[in-house]
Formats: sequence, C-alpha cells, structure tokens
Amino acid sequence: MRNRVYLDWNATTPLRAEARRAMLAAWDLVGNPSSVHAEGREARRLIEEARATLAVAVGALPRNVVFTSAGTEANALALSPGLRRSSGGPVERLLLSAVEHASVLAGGRFAADKIGLIPVMRSGVVDLDHLRSLLRDGAPALVSVMAANNETGALQPVAEVARIVHEAGGLLHVDAIQALGKIPFEINGMGADLATFSAHKVGGPKGVGALVVAEGLTGLEPLLRGGGQELNRRAGTENIAGIAGFGAAVKVALQTLSEDAEQMATLRNRLENGIRGSAGATIFSDEVKRLPNTVLFTAPGLKAETAVIGFDLEGIAVSSGSACSSGKVQPSHVLSAMGYDPAVAQGAVRLSLGWSTEPDDINRALEAWRKLGNTLLKS
Repeated sequence: MRNRVYLDWNATTPLRAEARRAMLAAWDLVGNPSSVHAEGREARRLIEEARATLAVAVGALPRNVVFTSAGTEANALALSPGLRRSSGGPVERLLLSAVEHASVLAGGRFAADKIGLIPVMRSGVVDLDHLRSLLRDGAPALVSVMAANNETGALQPVAEVARIVHEAGGLLHVDAIQALGKIPFEINGMGADLATFSAHKVGGPKGVGALVVAEGLTGLEPLLRGGGQELNRRAGTENIAGIAGFGAAVKVALQTLSEDAEQMATLRNRLENGIRGSAGATIFSDEVKRLPNTVLFTAPGLKAETAVIGFDLEGIAVSSGSACSSGKVQPSHVLSAMGYDPAVAQGAVRLSLGWSTEPDDINRALEAWRKLGNTLLKS
C-alpha cells in the first residue's frame, strides 16, 4: 500500500523532531515552575527559554509573551475591552474583519452590541475604505485583522491597517497563527498591539498558544484568575512540556523559513498549474499575496465533502473550505464574505503544504484530482 500524502498543514502540522526531543526532556522534570527550589527553577528555565525564543522570533520582549492553552484562548484573552496605550483612551468596541477565524468572530469579552464587521473585497483582502468609515463612527476601537487567512492563504496589509487604526486612536490585534513559520512576522514592524500564535501550526504540540503584546499596552485582564502565573495574566500551572516543544518548534521554523517558503511556493505553483487544467477551475485569492503553501480551489459541480472523501480514498489528506461542526457542513464564511454564492462556497477544497512536502506528493495529488475530476464534475 502506498504511503499517505498529508496536504492539510493549515489544519495542523506534524510534530517536529526538535519539539519532540524538547518535550521528552521536559517530561522528566518533576518541579513546579512556581517553586523556588532547584527542581522548580529547572522547570522555570525551560519556560523562560521558550518565552525568549518566541519573543525574538516576533520582535517582542520576553515579558510581553503570555503562554495559553491554545490559539483560541489567546484570541479570547486578546479581545478585551479596556485595553489602552498610555497616550490614548481605552477601547470600547471591537471591529473584526469578516474572514476571521471562528475564535475571533466569537468576540472575546465584548458585548454583542459592541462588535462590528469589516467587509472584505472579492480577493479576500479587507476593505480599507470601509474600515476608515467604521473607525470614524464611534468610540475608540480594537480592530482584529488576521495576518494570513487559514482557508485562502490571502495576506492582509497589516502595516497599512495598523496605520489607519492608530490614526483613529484605536488598537490592532493580529491573529498571526497561520503566518508564523511561513512568512516573516514582526509585531512592531507590522504595527500590531497584540498578536496571537499557536504551537501546532508551526510543528509544535497541540494545546499550547501564546498572546504577545506590544510594549506599553495596558488594561489586559486575565481570563483565568488564581495563582498569578504568567505575570498575573493567565493563572494555572504552565504546560512545561508543551511550552518547551513550542519554543523548539519556533526556533527551527525561523532558521529554515526562507528555504521552506521557497520550496513550498514552487510546489504550490506547480499544483495550481495542474489544477487550472480542469475546465472551469477557480483558485481563490490568486490575484493577491498569499501564503506560499495554500491552495483553495473549486470547479463547477464540485462538492467539497465528496472530493475530500475521494482524495482520502486515494491516500491523500486534504480539507474542505467549508466549516464543519458536529458533522454538519456549512458554506465557508470566508468565501461568503468574499461575495461567492453558497453553492460555490460549498465546493471549495483546500490543499496546504509544509516543510516536508515533496514533488512526488504534488504528482500524486494531481493524479488523484484528474481521476476524481472526471468522476465528480458535471459534464
């Protein structure tokens, strides 16, 4: 039986060998990182090394890195009324781009009547003129715009968004979960006030995330209160092994970022050229800057759930561009926000590559698509 091909890296990545080794070493430690004895100090050392690694990777200070249980928790922690810079008033409302991840669209701790949506253009890029209009109409706002979309791979003009938001007296949160390890991301260079990350998207373990705040930001209230860990910003004994694995994964990802991105882009382009050979095939957001590893496509008559199963039977793991919850498939909110008809949105299939994707993986994916296309597409 042929080995399976994994092309669902935007959903989660394989655990890097470096992360696995770091986690195995951490599991041998007995100390609580809040304890002052030698065992506790050794556990604390691993956490602080990982904190420093992530801080360097995104251009932050270690004291401004808060480890969480996941990217979802990091987003919920970030979306908090009352955040402020020393030179401005506290944010009182939340503006979200319409293509954000569900954990951001949930709105964190903002009341429903304090949340507004920023539309995007057909390309999936946020409508900057509409953003300006929303910012003019109301109290200071926290704006949340993701660095890279998990479905289309489209990159947002984060630095320009930050300039617009700051000129209006607001703050900017950037969900950078899909960006880390695929494209350069630097919190100050981008102008972000808060940024969120997830370990398992960069070769680390599941169940670990981080919120990084810019220097000088105040008003961040913890979601979890108790022992005062993470400088009183997130209570609970830290996941030492998970954090160590996160740090190790980030370190190697940043060392190989340019090389990996170039390789993924080359393979992604070859994959897209092969898909375009299908009659009527559409690749979403291909007219704007995208992640180097992501392809979201459809073709007339294609049903995503059927295609995903067909790829799986051919030994290839891909995903649907639709949201799936409790077994119920819904049209992708991302494609709906981009103005596509629900029938089109329900036919979107995503293939996402990673650092170990090989040319033969692309050959097999195209071979499977040619076979499936002949069966699944309307004549």
